[in-house]
Amino acid sequence: MAGREREMHLSSEHAHDVKHPGFRLSRAVKRKTRRAFTLLEAALATVIIGVGVLALVEAQATFSRNNDFSTNSATAAYLANEIRERMRGLPRHDPVTGLFVQGSGQTATLVGWGRDTGEVTPGDFDDIDDFDGLVFGAGETFAGPIDAFNRVIPNTRADGTIETNDEGLEVPMRGWRQRVTVTKVDPFNFSLTRVQGFSIAPSSGNPGVPVDGFPLRVTVSVTYQGPLDLAPQEMARVVWIVP
Repeated sequence: MAGREREMHLSSEHAHDVKHPGFRLSRAVKRKTRRAFTLLEAALATVIIGVGVLALVEAQATFSRNNDFSTNSATAAYLANEIRERMRGLPRHDPVTGLFVQGSGQTATLVGWGRDTGEVTPGDFDDIDDFDGLVFGAGETFAGPIDAFNRVIPNTRADGTIETNDEGLEVPMRGWRQRVTVTKVDPFNFSLTRVQGFSIAPSSGNPGVPVDGFPLRVTVSVTYQGPLDLAPQEMARVVWIVP
């Protein structure tokens, strides 16, 4: 009896499914819809997490760049001021030979500007114009960068030790250069540049200005070229007037 009732019940369910064929289909669609929605949620979550990670990486990279720029700017200012300290107290022109024009007219020649004979190391420079056009750095006029005592500044590792080569010699600071430019300026207008041999002849009521009597403007430009940089970049510039 019980078996017969069971058969009748199954038959009833089958008949119900036949009468309503969309019933099971709707349940299957609902299951598939739920699975598709879950995959969509996972995809959105992946995108959100990816964007967050990229933003974090970019923020870290920006912080690192800013930190490197700040460190390099401080180093450049230090190197520029080392040159200024080296030149402090020097006369404008050579204390022995001075600066003068030899000859006249088209054959006139300026004597005394720049390095003099026998000045072959930074320690030999005894006046301001000796430094005009000099560059201190690897492969330049002189090894460098240098400090105020004419010593080449060694490269320091992150742990504070000095880098040396295979021969045990100190390696100069990598990528740094100090470039010095000296120009003559008008005594009444420091923004006006004069050529090296320029002078003002005396006239009535005006004593004039001899060729060696003009103020000098000194410019020290410090550049840095990192391992991945295509060209050196100026990191600091110091300018002052020697009256």
